Amino acid sequence: MNTGPVLQVRDLRIFFSMYKKGLEKRELNVVDSLSIDVFAGEILAVVGSSGSGKSLLAHAILGILPNNASVTGGIYYRGGELSAERQAKLRGTEIMLIPQSVDFLDPLMRVDKQVIGVRGTKAAQEKAFLRYGLNKNAGRMYPHQLSGGMARRVLISTAVVGGPKLIIADEPTPGLDLDSANETLRHFRELADGGAAVLLITHDISLAINAADRIVFFYAGATIETAPAEDFKAGKDALRHPYSKEFIDALPENGFSAKVGTQPLPGYPFEGCRFAGRCPIQTDECYVGEIRMRPLRGGEVRCIHAA
Repeated sequence: MNTGPVLQVRDLRIFFSMYKKGLEKRELNVVDSLSIDVFAGEILAVVGSSGSGKSLLAHAILGILPNNASVTGGIYYRGGELSAERQAKLRGTEIMLIPQSVDFLDPLMRVDKQVIGVRGTKAAQEKAFLRYGLNKNAGRMYPHQLSGGMARRVLISTAVVGGPKLIIADEPTPGLDLDSANETLRHFRELADGGAAVLLITHDISLAINAADRIVFFYAGATIETAPAEDFKAGKDALRHPYSKEFIDALPENGFSAKVGTQPLPGYPFEGCRFAGRCPIQTDECYVGEIRMRPLRGGEVRCIHAA
């Protein structure tokens, strides 16, 4: 029996080919050194501000990046390399995406048929609709006839009817009221408890803390901290990276007391720590060489001064 991670990503780098003035071509490095593990039975939340690389990670796993994108590093599913051929075979069956945009729904197909898909059944579709508060009439509708909240529930139903092994939920709760959002997270918990691996991508740290077993922080295209969700519930002193601590300070319940500064733009050339220019504990060593993730207090951190 394979007890390793369902999904393993190692040193993922994503580049986009772009043209400057005239025909001068350049490679824009937008994601650099992303690494995660997702195990069966757990919800791993990936958290970070917009532009940190969260959705690009999801699209790289599924093999749906644009044609001008190139990927290096390793992506492994259930012990084997997730090649383009395997991505095409498993996408929509064992590996399911709950996308950020409802535009992923086919505008020309009734939504019940989209939910049934390849591995689902009519009974499973109706059960999912009942679970997410969609009546039978909703199944006969086309995407343009749905409200935003209904479309979001249809996307979630699409992902769960076939019994997937890995669910990638990219900002799955916008458009849902609080009760529906909490209900959705409870269903993710049920799926994880049933043996599925759930990768939850969100910018909402409060949602991540309440739903996840472990939380990964992204910053400027890189993994900077991985920690049990309990550490985030305990407060910033239980965390490791200065950015994670700042993120906690920025929550409404903590008075929005984040430090001044913004995340570097994609493609910014880094030497040393990408957070150093904003960090309250920076030293000269922070600006030199490559800083790797290292184990610390039951988690991992990309910081030479974290203790």
